[in-house]
Amino acid sequence: MKVETLAGDAASPRTEQRHPAGEGLDDLAPLDILRMMNDEDRVAIDAARAALPELAGLVELAAERVQAGGRVHYFGAGTSGRLAVLDAAELRPTFSLPADVVVAHIAGGAPALTEAIEAAEDSWSGGAEDAAGIGPGDVVIGLAASGGTPYVGGALEQARRSGATTALIACNPSPKLAGLADFLIIADTGPEVLGGSTRLKAGTAEKLLLNGFSTALMIACGRTWRGLMVSVVATNDKLRIRTGRILAEALGVDVETATRLLAEAGGDLKAAIVVGIAHVGLEAARTALENAGGSVARALTALAAAPQPLHHAPTE
Repeated sequence: MKVETLAGDAASPRTEQRHPAGEGLDDLAPLDILRMMNDEDRVAIDAARAALPELAGLVELAAERVQAGGRVHYFGAGTSGRLAVLDAAELRPTFSLPADVVVAHIAGGAPALTEAIEAAEDSWSGGAEDAAGIGPGDVVIGLAASGGTPYVGGALEQARRSGATTALIACNPSPKLAGLADFLIIADTGPEVLGGSTRLKAGTAEKLLLNGFSTALMIACGRTWRGLMVSVVATNDKLRIRTGRILAEALGVDVETATRLLAEAGGDLKAAIVVGIAHVGLEAARTALENAGGSVARALTALAAAPQPLHHAPTE
């Protein structure tokens, strides 16, 4: 399947077809337009839900790869690429994830984030070049609403050659690139009310699936604890206040006490949680976290299972 562009193929994917309800779009009042679009957004939610079983399998495999030192790569063009970059960028502040663990690649590079570079998505070789550094322990996820973006196809094909696991997230039930994906994740959103404008409900479905994938991946990798963002990086006042509130929730203390305990731990939220729950010193908490790969749950389990020192009664 080595081609430079698929632009000339005659078959029209569902995402490019005309929506019957859109024919009268120009005659509607703004409120009616918005209601119609909102109705279609509900279609995106249901379509994303139908894809969850396959997405769950991808999360499980990606968690194994990441914890073994592998990486996750997103590849997309246009709206799909921008959504991929957004998702990857938010993982560091939210989960303290190193920037090279989940990496987003967009056709056209950084300039495509703020301006349309449409021709870049037609380059099969461009996707292959951007995927050149991928290894067999990595996971590569292509995002293409139509399921046929050549840039994404080139990346998936190159990833296959490198021995990586591949996945395709698409909104067309019969994607052209399906044969290049080990995991096929389809959110069948159908035609858009504004024909071909896949930044609408197709983009919404892709965002939902990316949110789900990356959040579930971080949970599986131990970067949360009991529904709390314990790995958050406090880089501004809002986040510093948030870490105090998270610690207060975790320990069942007031915010003032939590803020003091957090300061005593040098701002290390995870260590402060382990100290407060396991009743150990700061260094012991940090050692337990390091041995547990940063997981608060695993660190607490290990400390609870550790032999306790014997306390001898004083001799008379």
